Amino acid sequence: MAGRGTRLRPHTLTVPKPLVEIAGKSIVQRLVEDLAETYGQGIDEIAFITGDFGHAVEQELIELAERLGAKGFVHHQQEKLGTAHAILCAQDHLDGPVIVAFADTLFKSDFVLDTEQDSVRWVQQIDNPAAYGVVTLDDAGIVTGFVEKPKTFVSDLAINGIYYFRQGEDLREELQYLIDHNIMDRGEYQITAALENMRQKGAKFRTQAIQEWLDCGNKNAGVYATERILEIKEDAATTAKTVTTENSTIIPPCFIDTDVVIKNSVIGPHVSIGRNTVVENSIICKSIIQDHAIVNNVETQNSMLGSHTEYIAKKSELSLSDFSKFKQ
Repeated sequence: MAGRGTRLRPHTLTVPKPLVEIAGKSIVQRLVEDLAETYGQGIDEIAFITGDFGHAVEQELIELAERLGAKGFVHHQQEKLGTAHAILCAQDHLDGPVIVAFADTLFKSDFVLDTEQDSVRWVQQIDNPAAYGVVTLDDAGIVTGFVEKPKTFVSDLAINGIYYFRQGEDLREELQYLIDHNIMDRGEYQITAALENMRQKGAKFRTQAIQEWLDCGNKNAGVYATERILEIKEDAATTAKTVTTENSTIIPPCFIDTDVVIKNSVIGPHVSIGRNTVVENSIICKSIIQDHAIVNNVETQNSMLGSHTEYIAKKSELSLSDFSKFKQ
């Protein structure tokens, strides 16, 4: 989670992308909880590879690990030199069974990870494989190759940025090999190069198909991810007991956090509202509003408002003749 989150700006100017909240939980919290459930066994350590996000963020990450019964660690990637370089920043934890995940990805699955395999790739069949790393398979389902953002079609099975390794030390060795021999692709050290080296040395890689892959990299993707999380997560679509409503309608599914005030408004479906927010005289659907926001006289959808924002529109009176057009 060391990236700058440029695709989600301006929301990542004050908070790192993995800590942006989706229906009451940060992206990274939802990811780590889902991975813990999929793994199905106890987790000893969770290492976060970050940029310099400050002490408060680091403490939040460590507490997240502790809530799952693990010890938390934070490592900094000082230079943005690619995924392989980032993972190697946490090399002390690449020992024994390891899951590696990129923290802007959420997923829906109903499988339990087969920990007896050498390695497992999470994949999904997609329409535009040129924008992703992909895998090719043989008839037995064994990975025969890894290709990073192929310019010509080789496979439509995109790697989702989640990996399992039965022996993390093998991954560490190949990552270090890339750095030592300055093996780069488009100016960065790529994890797919390390995976290909492992495969050529005899490692057997399997794939596990996920049902749904939710990218949270930009505003539209984040809003859509919120919509799907509210649909598929039973604990997500909730309204806190301390929410105050007056002459308002809430159309589920929605997440409305503590001490929110809603007056003369219609909220939903697929809206996430953070704590201590006030919404009046508004119609809002399919949107994210973070903590301590003020929204008044607004009709909006597919929107994302950050914490402590104020969005106050003006009501107007109109007298329009026949065949008039008015856009605001």
